[in-house]
Amino acid sequence: MVETIKDLLHGYKDKKYSSKEVIEYFYNVSKNLQPILNHYVNLVEDLKDIPDKAIPIAYKDIYSTKNFKSTAASNILKNYAPPFNATSVERLKNKDFYMLGKLNLDAFAHGATGENSDFGPVKNPYSLKHVSGGSSSGSAAAVSSGSVLVATATDTGGSIRNPASFNNVVGIKPTYGRVSRYGVFAMTSSTDSVGHITKTVWDNAYVLGITAGIDYRDATSSPIPVPDYTKDLEILDIKSLKVGLPKEYFDENVDNSIKEKVMEQVNILKKLGAKVVDVSLPNTEYGVASYYVITPSEVSSNLSRLYGIRYGEGRDTFGDEAVRRIMIGTFSLSSGYYDAYYSKAMKVRNALTNDFDSVFKQVDVLVAPVTSTMPPKIGEQVDDPLKNYLMDALTIPINMAGVPALSVPAGFVNNLPVGLQIIGPKFSEQLLYKVGNRVEKETEFYKVKPKIEG
Repeated sequence: MVETIKDLLHGYKDKKYSSKEVIEYFYNVSKNLQPILNHYVNLVEDLKDIPDKAIPIAYKDIYSTKNFKSTAASNILKNYAPPFNATSVERLKNKDFYMLGKLNLDAFAHGATGENSDFGPVKNPYSLKHVSGGSSSGSAAAVSSGSVLVATATDTGGSIRNPASFNNVVGIKPTYGRVSRYGVFAMTSSTDSVGHITKTVWDNAYVLGITAGIDYRDATSSPIPVPDYTKDLEILDIKSLKVGLPKEYFDENVDNSIKEKVMEQVNILKKLGAKVVDVSLPNTEYGVASYYVITPSEVSSNLSRLYGIRYGEGRDTFGDEAVRRIMIGTFSLSSGYYDAYYSKAMKVRNALTNDFDSVFKQVDVLVAPVTSTMPPKIGEQVDDPLKNYLMDALTIPINMAGVPALSVPAGFVNNLPVGLQIIGPKFSEQLLYKVGNRVEKETEFYKVKPKIEG
C-alpha cells in the first residue's frame, strides 16, 4: 500500500485504489499495532461514510471531534464527546481526510516524552523500550509506524518537533496564528501552535495549505493569505541561501552524536552552495526558565474550566503533572509574586523575540538540532520533571518568539532517529519547506522504516 499522501493522490488519479480498500488497510494496521505501540486513545468503531479519494488521518486527542470522545489523554475528560469539530478537523474533513481515531499524548499536552498520559505511554516504533517523545507522542508513532499518512499535532514548546525527531518523520510548528486554534484544547494560549506530522515534506506542505488561514472564531489567527506550499517546492536558489548556526544550540549540553548528524546535513547544504555562518541567540539560556513561569500560569487559567459541572469528571482526577503546573502557575500569578516571576518572564520572552528579529536580518534560516539528547528509555526519567523540561531547551525559544520551525529526519544514532530543525522568520513556512525538501531529497532518511516487533 502507499506510504505518502502524494503517492495516494496519484494512485487515486490512476484508479489504482478504492477509498474503501485504502481506509480498511490503514485501519487494520492501526488496530494491529495498537496493542504494541499504544499510540491511540480511541479508534473508530465503524468504517462508514467513506468519501471518494479518502486520505487516512488520526487526530491528537486534544482536537475536538464532533460526537467522538476527545479526552486530552486525561481521566478528567475520559467520557467527554464534544458537540462540534475543531476548525482544522472541519477543514480536513471537507478535503476528504477520513478519521481513523484519536491519538495518545501527554495529558493536556503536558510533557516531552508521552509518559504523562493517563492511558499509558506510547512506545517508539524504532525501539519499543524508548519513548516516542511528547507531547504529540501518538501522532509521531502513528505516522512513523504506517498507521496513517498524516496525524495532527500541537506544539507549545516543542511538542511536534520533539516527537518528529524521535520518530524519523516531518513535523511543522507553524508561525503563531497561522492555523486556527479553535476547538483545540488550550494549554498555553500565547504559544500554542497547531500543526501536523507526515512522512515527507511534500505531504506536510500539502496539509498546511488546507489547515492554515484566518478563522473568525480564533482572534489570534492571521489574515495573511495562505500560499500553495507545494508549488515550486523543488525551486530553491540555494547559492543565495544564507544559513545561520546559532552557537547556543551546539554547546556542551548537546549530545555530540546529535551534533554530528546535524552537521552532516549542514555540510550537504554547504556543498550545494549555501552560505553557512555562525550566529548568536544570546538569551537562549533563559528560555526554559521563563517558559516554565509563563506556561504554568496560562495552564492554571485554562484548566480552571474543568470543575466537573458542565463537563469533566472532577478535579480529583487531574494527573500529577497537571497538578504541578496548576500549582506553579497559581503561585506565579498570586499577589506579591507576579512582578517577581511572571513579569520578569515576559521581559525574557521579549528579549528572545528580539534575538530572532535581529538574527533574521543576517540570515534567511537557522538550522539546529531539535533536542539536545536522544530519546530516553520508558521510565528512565519520568519522575524527574527538570530533566523532562530541559528536553525542550532547543525548541522553546521558537515558540516564545512565535516563529515557524520544521523538523526533518537527519539520520540515526544506534538505530534511533535524530531530527534537524529548520527555523525561519514569521510566515516563512514556504521557504522552510523548500530547504527541508532539498535536505530530504539528498538523504531520503524517510525511507528507513521501523522494524516493529511485538
